[in-house]
Amino acid sequence: MAESNFIDFVRIFCASGHGGAGSAHLHRAKYVPKGGPDGGDGGRGGHIILRVNPQLWTLIHLRYRKVVRAEGGGNGQEALKRGKNGADIVLEVPCGVVVKDAETEEVITELVDPGQEYILCRGGKGGLGNNNFKSPTNQTPRYAQPGEEGVEGWFILELKLLADVGLVGFPNAGKSTLLASITSAKPKIAGYAFTTLEPNLGIVRYRDDKSFVMADIPGIIEGAHEGKGIGIRFLRHIERNSVLLFMVSAEEKDIEGSYRILLGELEQYNPELLVKDRVLAVTKTDLIDAKEKARIEKKLPKDIPTVMISSVSGEGLPALKDTLWKALNK
Repeated sequence: MAESNFIDFVRIFCASGHGGAGSAHLHRAKYVPKGGPDGGDGGRGGHIILRVNPQLWTLIHLRYRKVVRAEGGGNGQEALKRGKNGADIVLEVPCGVVVKDAETEEVITELVDPGQEYILCRGGKGGLGNNNFKSPTNQTPRYAQPGEEGVEGWFILELKLLADVGLVGFPNAGKSTLLASITSAKPKIAGYAFTTLEPNLGIVRYRDDKSFVMADIPGIIEGAHEGKGIGIRFLRHIERNSVLLFMVSAEEKDIEGSYRILLGELEQYNPELLVKDRVLAVTKTDLIDAKEKARIEKKLPKDIPTVMISSVSGEGLPALKDTLWKALNK
């Protein structure tokens, strides 16, 4: 199977540049045999900077860049010449990246706004030249400061997709078909489980030129929070969605039971996910008759807005958009 281009987790070593050393030079000239101190300061070491680029949506460009080292600062020179600063290195990341310390897994920062920057490793300060230490009692100091060491360490960059609506459902519940029918996204669609092996994003056009972003998350199975199936790998992406659209196929024998299982998996993974607004869509209604549809409607959960849809025939899709828009703008 071809390797996926969707990379949402990388581990990377970053090291900022050391500061340049200050100069301990004493001025000497033909007619100035004993001039004063004129050593310049050392330059700052280069920073490692993270910058949000809204045109990116994966971390694949960092996958094989395991070590990043910034340039050190230049040493100070005579005649009070300051050493040049080390060049900064800017690593561009997509919106929604969480940065963690790889050893402690402590969250350092989250980058969610386009253009946002964060100095991950600050370059070491340059050392002071001997000119900074002269005084009436010490007119010719013959010492200067060394530059400060840079900062280095292993870091984890973890992407959590930013989307307004996240699709939650078992494999083959019709999530990819829905995304393809109401957006211009072209996810892989087939009649077997785990067709979707990576999240897909699409823009849903609404009335009066309004729109919202929908994310198709790979299917969850019972026990996903314990690492079963592939759902656990992508559950983090649901954390950034404003509204969760639960999708259960009309072919399921117990639709409410299936919904409760999905809800339970999210609760086991992160109880805070239950605070989000939820909508339930019963999919594939084109495969059942009116009698079966009426039976299902009687047994739907009462604590969540519910819409019966068919992404193939288009049944219920306008009502689904209305329900989602209402939930997004509560």
